[in-house]
Amino acid sequence: MARHNETGKLGEQLARNWAENNGYTIRNQNWRYGHWEIDLVASKAGRLHFFEVKTRRTNRFGYPEKLVDRNKLRYFVSAGTAYIRINRGFKWVQYDILSISLDEQDHPTFFLIEDVYF
Repeated sequence: MARHNETGKLGEQLARNWAENNGYTIRNQNWRYGHWEIDLVASKAGRLHFFEVKTRRTNRFGYPEKLVDRNKLRYFVSAGTAYIRINRGFKWVQYDILSISLDEQDHPTFFLIEDVYF
């Protein structure tokens, strides 16, 4: 497996652990609908959270959250809309970006950007 794929898998597991440790209930991981994907779907305090997880081992070319561009946000929101249609029952929905930077020993630093969809 290529190193960037390993980094992505590690980031997704770290994101899941982070969410669980911060009071979220995990509903789905890597939820797919057609060609769209949501990295992590969780709930907390009656609100449904869609997480886009971005992980990098170096910030030399920018922080992980910078990888979420306008097109990625559009796909992210489209996937969330599909999820809501299939899984009814949540009145409040939030789209979040969880940025994870890894140091040389793979120790993570988390940066949460909440409610990115306006």
